[in-house]
Amino acid sequence: MDGRCGGARYTLLGMTTTGDVLGDLDAMGLAELVRSGQVTPRELVDAAIARIEALNPTLNAVIHPRFEQARQEADGPLPDGPFRGVPFLLKDIICHSAGDPFHEGMRFLKELDWRARDDTYLAARYKAAGLVVLGRTNVPELGIQPTTEPEAYGATLNPWDTARSPGGSSGGSAAAVAARMVPAAHANDGGGSIRIPASACGLVGLKPSRGRTSLGPDGYSVGALAVEHVVCRSVRDAAGLLDATAGRMPGDPYVAPPPRRPFAAEVGSEPGRLRVGLLTFSPSMGGPVDPQAVAAATGAAALLESLGHHVEVAHPAGLERPEWSQNFLTLWGAGVALGLETWSRRTGRRIRQEDVEPLTWALAETGDAIGAMALLAAHAWLSEGNRDVARWWKDGSGAGPGEGFDLLVTPTLAEPPVPLATFAGTADNPLQGLFRSGLFCPFTPPFNVTGQPAVSLPLHWTPDGLPVGVQLVGAYGAEDVLLRVAAQLEEARPWADRRPAVCA
Repeated sequence: MDGRCGGARYTLLGMTTTGDVLGDLDAMGLAELVRSGQVTPRELVDAAIARIEALNPTLNAVIHPRFEQARQEADGPLPDGPFRGVPFLLKDIICHSAGDPFHEGMRFLKELDWRARDDTYLAARYKAAGLVVLGRTNVPELGIQPTTEPEAYGATLNPWDTARSPGGSSGGSAAAVAARMVPAAHANDGGGSIRIPASACGLVGLKPSRGRTSLGPDGYSVGALAVEHVVCRSVRDAAGLLDATAGRMPGDPYVAPPPRRPFAAEVGSEPGRLRVGLLTFSPSMGGPVDPQAVAAATGAAALLESLGHHVEVAHPAGLERPEWSQNFLTLWGAGVALGLETWSRRTGRRIRQEDVEPLTWALAETGDAIGAMALLAAHAWLSEGNRDVARWWKDGSGAGPGEGFDLLVTPTLAEPPVPLATFAGTADNPLQGLFRSGLFCPFTPPFNVTGQPAVSLPLHWTPDGLPVGVQLVGAYGAEDVLLRVAAQLEEARPWADRRPAVCA
């Protein structure tokens, strides 16, 4: 294979094609080309930059390009990690990188041109894996909304239909990966922010178990709910990138049980015959679920049954308790209030109402009004709800027998990708959009509370070509089970050849 990108032809897997094929390969495929000497890191970086420059004016996914730094890093002595030379993007929340802009969707930080002083532990692990960071991706302010439409940077558009939202809060990362700008991008999830945009953009979105990846060295306002990982296009990338980044760091308050073997080894391994529950109605919100979302989950259940698994209509009864949403919002409101206080302290400037979006201020006011006893009561209730739900799964820890299920299948979202501005508030009711979002994503937040791993897979498309994700939820620490069955589903119903309207 000739390793020249500009107009050259490549022979890959027995086929001759143009250099654009690099955009279709996943991260592990690109890493193998570098290891075998068929391309150089600089060639991969230049090709990815060309794709971003061509598509980003339409999608507005990448808001902080660092192209020249990336070229210099690609030309230099990159670490000899498993993803050496592979282009990558960081989401502009939590995972900051030394010297780069870090604004978390806030006009306040954008106007200050705030830059991170150091790398988070996760950013350092991405670099040690050999990934080359090309820039940072767009997010809603403080990651609050399940869409990506911040006032500071404008809306990111969904590459499948540019009138629709790519989801959030990792919508910039998801749009970039779906459009083939890069093979994978950093994402994080405090209530669905990996799985929601994965569903809306036709991607793989694995939310790992709580404590699987480190949030350090900074504190984070909803740290018990949030986890870090990626959005990507293949199950093997989800596994391989987790191998590169998982593991505790000093002082981490939560530590997931160590895997029995590398996560990448689970891909292609026989999952055995699993006992699977199917849930297709909104358990605690009670809102409607679109027929296409129901069809996605029931179709996945039928596919699992055809693969030899036992499937029944069943779910943890505890998910139906109405207190989930109120207690989750108590934690979320307190976290937003703490987030504004933290940024006021870091910058030395008191954040005022006019510095942030109306929803952010309204949530912060709600959080400020929460008393210590009410906050502790919410934590206590959610701990109880966590135990109530978690015992439905088989317990591999030896702590108890569980109820015997291996997997829960749900729609990832209650709707296909929604039009932009669906979650907009009003001057009289800035919280209106937040309440609307609860109807959109009732299936994702409970598993941030329980800390269980969950993955959204692109297994269904609407008649007009919009992706609809299916969520699989495993027992705490059981990413191995999820990855084995996700890879089985990927092989049975592949999605790699599906391309959005806006695509490299």
